[in-house]
Amino acid sequence: MPKLDEGVGRPARAGSRAPVILLLAGEASGDLHGAHLARELKVHYPEARLLGLGGERMAAEGVELLAGLKDLAVMGFVEVLSRLPFFWRLERKVRRLLTEEGVDLVIPIDYPGFNLRITQRADELGIPVLYFIAPQVWAWKARRTGTLAQAASRIAVILPFEEEIFRAEGGDAEFVGHPLLDRPLDLPDRNSFCRQAGLDATRPILAIFPGSRAQELRRHLKPFVAAGRRLAAQRPGLQLVLARASGVQVDLPAGDPPVTQVTDGQALLRHSRAALVKSGTSTLEAALEGTPFIVAYRTHPLSYRIAQRLVQVDYVALANLVVGEGVVPEFLQDEVTPSTLADALAPLLDESEERSHMLEDLDRVRHALGEPGAIARVAEIAREILDGEGFSGAHA
Repeated sequence: MPKLDEGVGRPARAGSRAPVILLLAGEASGDLHGAHLARELKVHYPEARLLGLGGERMAAEGVELLAGLKDLAVMGFVEVLSRLPFFWRLERKVRRLLTEEGVDLVIPIDYPGFNLRITQRADELGIPVLYFIAPQVWAWKARRTGTLAQAASRIAVILPFEEEIFRAEGGDAEFVGHPLLDRPLDLPDRNSFCRQAGLDATRPILAIFPGSRAQELRRHLKPFVAAGRRLAAQRPGLQLVLARASGVQVDLPAGDPPVTQVTDGQALLRHSRAALVKSGTSTLEAALEGTPFIVAYRTHPLSYRIAQRLVQVDYVALANLVVGEGVVPEFLQDEVTPSTLADALAPLLDESEERSHMLEDLDRVRHALGEPGAIARVAEIAREILDGEGFSGAHA
């Protein structure tokens, strides 16, 4: 074990060694943003050692993973209970790693609960923490907003109103813009996309986004697909296309019409007439592509009852939270039925007043998310921290 600085608990630095950076992501979106950040950090610090939690994308960028998304991607109070022994073991492992591997900077990426505890431990050890994509603790545990504000050295927030929230609690927070604004723009055109997916480019598409976690698929897949099939029965020619996360197998419910599966969710949204989207980052992806959509979400009944007592905001969809209005319809728990969802989607498939108003509102969401370059801004903040710690980047 490296020698510890007296009274602090963190390893003494070994001369001019390259920095050790710990990146902690626990969901597919965090893995995507973490991979982009890892690539950017390597530009500044080519010899840096990157450790962390994440998925295939982060691993491809050279991050040494302690655990993968299959084990990490769990949501809900009740759902986490069965996984507690795993998370306890993993937390102990990460806590040991903070000192034994000489970590110089911790970058948690969203993933509340676990990452908040690691943030506090790193702070106790005197290890700088740059929290990227602050978890929405302000929505359900206001006291944790202060905890994060005090424990993190810097907080890079991606929703415009979060900067003021964390600064009010004494945190060094900066709105960096949303990383989705850096999404690829050179997507396949409609003809190419449809040809690759086996679709008819002349017929409208309904995009279905049930989620990537096993628990989301269990609760969303059947009602989402059934809603799509109801609409297809009313509108012959409507094509149903489901967004499937890479590496995730989705067993579709039997029935007609068939449902096509694709892994390029961004291209699917761009070429769809409307979308049925589970709550989460996908709501912002749909807004950025200008695709009219509705939001639905189911969780364990007990988790939902607990959330009702704790959540302190009026909306669950990020697209609504960004502008502070219900610009897209939300359906939760028992409201998530095929008939309800189909009825709400129907006017969005037509040249209706509802569709026109939503297109205008989605434009407002896009403008509220800031400017492209979020990952580069976060990497620059990391560089400021590390250079302040005595490291010199490749472009210093």
